[in-house]
Amino acid sequence: MIGFLIKKSFFDSWDNLFRVALINIGFIISFSVPLLPFIAQGIFINAPIAAFAVLLIGALWCIIYLAAAAKTLSAISDYGSFGFADLWNNLKEVWLTGLVMGCLIALAVLLVTVVINFYIDMGNLFGLFFAAVIFWTLVTSVLSLQYFFAVRSRLDTKNIKVIKKCFFIFFDNPMFSIFLFLHNFIMFLLSFFLAFLFPGPAGILLFIDQGLRLRLLKYDWLEENPEANRRKIPWDALLIDERDRTGTRTLRNFIFPWKD
Repeated sequence: MIGFLIKKSFFDSWDNLFRVALINIGFIISFSVPLLPFIAQGIFINAPIAAFAVLLIGALWCIIYLAAAAKTLSAISDYGSFGFADLWNNLKEVWLTGLVMGCLIALAVLLVTVVINFYIDMGNLFGLFFAAVIFWTLVTSVLSLQYFFAVRSRLDTKNIKVIKKCFFIFFDNPMFSIFLFLHNFIMFLLSFFLAFLFPGPAGILLFIDQGLRLRLLKYDWLEENPEANRRKIPWDALLIDERDRTGTRTLRNFIFPWKD
C-alpha cells in the first residue's frame, strides 16, 4: 500500500505540476508578506505590540490558507482537478478550521517553550515525569493532527469530531502515521532545493490526503467483513481499481507525454 501511495502521489503531483506550484507560490507570498515590514528597515523595531500583531495575523492567514489548499487539493486525489475559484470558495468554508489549528499550534508552542521548561527546571523526579508526559503527549498529538486538514476535507466538518478522528486514525495506524510524518519531513527538506515550489506545502498536503484516502479503503472493507482480522488487510485486492486508474509510466511518458 505504501509503495502505491508514493507512486500515485508522484504521478498526480507531476500531472498537476503547474497547479501544485501555484498553490505553493500562494503560500510563499502569504508567508512572506508579514515579514516585509521587518525586512524593510525594521519598521516595527520600536513597536513590539504591532510587530506581534502583524506576525500573529500573518501566521493565522498562512494556516487558513493551508486548510483551504488541503481541501482544494483533495480533488486531485480523487482523479479530478480544480480551478482557483475552488480555492477561494474553500477559503470561505474552512477559515474556522484554520483558526482551530492555529490555536492548537499556539498551545503546542506554549507547552514546548514554557511548560516543559518549567517542569524540567524543578530539578526533581516529579518535574521530569510531568515534562516527559507532556513531551510524549505532544509527539502523539503531532502524529495524529497531521491528518487534521485531510480529515476535515473527507470525513467531518465539525472540528471536535475531526480532532477525535485524527487520534483514532493514529492509534489504529501508528506505524503508517510515523511513516507519513517522516516522509513529509523529507519532502519538506527536499523542497528547500526547489525554493518550495515543488513538492512544497502543497505536495505534502496532497500526500497526506492521498494517504488518508487510501487508508479509508481499509475501513470500508472492515465494515463489509466485521469478523476479519484487522491485521491482515488484503491491500492487493483493495487497490486493484486504484492501480488500474493510476496506470504505469516510463521516463519517456513523464518527459514527453504528448508522444504517446
